[in-house]
Amino acid sequence: MTKQNTKELVIKTARIIDDKKAEDIRVYDLGGLSSLCDYIIIATATSAPHLDSLEQEASTELKADGIYKTNRDGGDTGTWRVSDYGNFMLHIMTQATRDFYALDKVFSFGKEVNWLKPIEKKEPVKKATVKTVKKAVKKAVKKTAAKKPAVKKAPAKKAAAKKVAVKKTTVKKPAVKKAAAKKAPAKTAKKTSAKTAKKSAKKGTK
Repeated sequence: MTKQNTKELVIKTARIIDDKKAEDIRVYDLGGLSSLCDYIIIATATSAPHLDSLEQEASTELKADGIYKTNRDGGDTGTWRVSDYGNFMLHIMTQATRDFYALDKVFSFGKEVNWLKPIEKKEPVKKATVKTVKKAVKKAVKKTAAKKPAVKKAPAKKAAAKKVAVKKTTVKKPAVKKAAAKKAPAKTAKKTSAKTAKKSAKKGTK
């Protein structure tokens, strides 16, 4: 049993005997400074029958939670009853006995616990953290998976741009052929004029 669970059980015990009209209930956290136990509960009963009733009620309620006494003392007297539950002890006493033995002073080195204050239950932090980490990992995986197609699309655009450039250069080649075709008639014109000159020269000599 953890210290937090023990504290909750101690506070519950104090409230059980409070419902049965126990008086001046005090709870002391000994903070590991005593070899007896971790917590001490001291309460006052108004009479011997009241003392028996308080002890019986606490025992019955704790048994329902699976908590049993490891030891019991003072059964032959109607002035002081001690119930040892291992991690804590319950002292129920008459007022005269409580004043005489002054247990409140004996255990004054411990820190008094406000058992009337509502118990703050702590959430299981470790489990919540593990779940949070798993969710974060899943989100990260999804984001990286979504980004991968975008990387593949960029090279595809560059390749298309290069193909267009190649087509433009091939279109210019016919222009070179046309220029060559224009020059060809000029050469034939020179040949015909040369032949015509020769013929006219021959005629002149005749």
